[in-house]
Amino acid sequence: MPRRKEPSKEGETLMTQESQPTAATRHVAAPGLQTDIVQEHPQDAPAGWAEVQEQLAVSSGLSVLLVDGRQPPALVASNNNSICHAFQSSLEYVSLCDPFCGEAHRRALTAGSTVQYKCHAGLQCFTTPVQIGTEQNLAAIGGRAFVSGADYRALVDRFRAGELNDLLNSKPFENVIFAEAQKLDQLSEHLQKAARNFDARGLGTHPGRTGREPESTAGQPGPGDSIAPAPDLQREVDRLRIELEHRAHLADSLQRFLERISSRDPAQTYNAILMHSKELLQAERGSLWVFDETSNEISLKAATGFATSEFEVSPTRLGEGISGRVLESERPLIVENLEKAGLVPAPAERNYRTKSFISYPITMGGRKIGVLNVADKTSGGNFDDVDLSLLELIGPQIAVALERAEWQERATQFQLMSITDPLTGLLNRRYLEERLTEELNRSHRYNYSMSCLMIDIDDFKNYNDQNGHQAGDVALKITAHALKATLRSADVACRYGGEEFCILLPQTTLSEAGVIAERMRQRVTDTDYPYGKSQPLGTVSISIGVSTFAKHIDTSESVIAAADRALYSAKRLGKNRVEFYLDNITIPLAR
Repeated sequence: MPRRKEPSKEGETLMTQESQPTAATRHVAAPGLQTDIVQEHPQDAPAGWAEVQEQLAVSSGLSVLLVDGRQPPALVASNNNSICHAFQSSLEYVSLCDPFCGEAHRRALTAGSTVQYKCHAGLQCFTTPVQIGTEQNLAAIGGRAFVSGADYRALVDRFRAGELNDLLNSKPFENVIFAEAQKLDQLSEHLQKAARNFDARGLGTHPGRTGREPESTAGQPGPGDSIAPAPDLQREVDRLRIELEHRAHLADSLQRFLERISSRDPAQTYNAILMHSKELLQAERGSLWVFDETSNEISLKAATGFATSEFEVSPTRLGEGISGRVLESERPLIVENLEKAGLVPAPAERNYRTKSFISYPITMGGRKIGVLNVADKTSGGNFDDVDLSLLELIGPQIAVALERAEWQERATQFQLMSITDPLTGLLNRRYLEERLTEELNRSHRYNYSMSCLMIDIDDFKNYNDQNGHQAGDVALKITAHALKATLRSADVACRYGGEEFCILLPQTTLSEAGVIAERMRQRVTDTDYPYGKSQPLGTVSISIGVSTFAKHIDTSESVIAAADRALYSAKRLGKNRVEFYLDNITIPLAR
């Protein structure tokens, strides 16, 4: 049968690690392409052995590989652990396995007996030399199983921390194997026995084959028999397998989880985090709190499953309440029954269906970021360590999304500060100039109307001189509030400078602008100012100039200049009035 070229002497059989192919030169599906590494080439295995090996793998529940050199590839791989397949299919990560399974063939032939080892992923393995028919340069790798929950969780932590995120596309949790150490020893014996009883025609030891029957050992199961783990380990295996069923769905979507919970709108990010987490943990209710380092408080950002009127809560100090204590300690809290745990039940009107919940602290690099709470399992059951492990897996993604949302909120605040007048709260001149250009372009394109109001507080210098600059600031704030109260949602109110204001009225004709301007003038006149009666007109008043988009008024400069000239005319004609500018003609508003 075709075989890989064999070395001519023993010194060449036990090739050193340095002489073996590296991850960069391993055989791949197509030369020059960075594709998955080939895992096996069964056409080179002894005829009939693959079926025998498959039976051994199935009956033991462990992985079995036949190798004739450095691995990967193997001759035959049966029931391979999906974690091993993910690592060893990747050109980037296969080097992590090289000192372990990569060297297994050399180790077995050098020792001449079974060698036990634990790989970098925490999987317990063994390698043993086997002779199948006339083939002597062979070894078997077996096991590839977690023999403790701690080893499994240590590997999961590497995925959770992001170190191995690139492997998630390979579905590493699709076929994870758990066993006890004794089971690996028994598989090693069964492999040796099966190899001894296998002849060149491929007659094996599995049931249903003709030929030599396997040797029996009193009190020991044969290769076709399953080996039950001890009761304690079986419970651990069953629990972890249930966890894996939950994780199988998560493994497919974890890489896209961050994308699904991230948005340019922080509020959407908060809601997406809560909704996807609630769905993943099969919970009916949840809440998301975010920590503010400045105030040392956590604030509610999103909640689901609660009536709004029942869930109006104020920020909570760090260390206060369940969420505050959980974040302060940075330790998650799983409660099966809050009353038995000595916790005060929520008010009856909240209508919780169960007494179980999880409160999970979200941290990143030692920074406290927030708290995620989930309650009321849809099944009516209790939350447990399986649910916690899911949160631990997605925790870093949630932390990244929350930190991004925090920066987006800050950026929004900084942006608003850069375009907002700090005294009046109106937009500033810088924003007006940019927005006016946009509205003029829109008016040009779609032949829309657009009007502009220039407003000045009458005799404001007199108000300042008589009452002081602090009183003047108050008058500016009152005026800004009065102007804004008369505007529509699409209108733009800006403080132009000093006591001047500018109002941009998109898609508004000259006559419509006149109605709005008159409403503003009347509103200011009717507003009480602390020292209004001391003004020359007996009240604080404003003068308004109105311009509109037209053939010869079609640039930012010309629109502002036209409104400013109309304003000057209103001042000249006695103040406390509205004037229009149109084609170099100033038209007074009849009152």
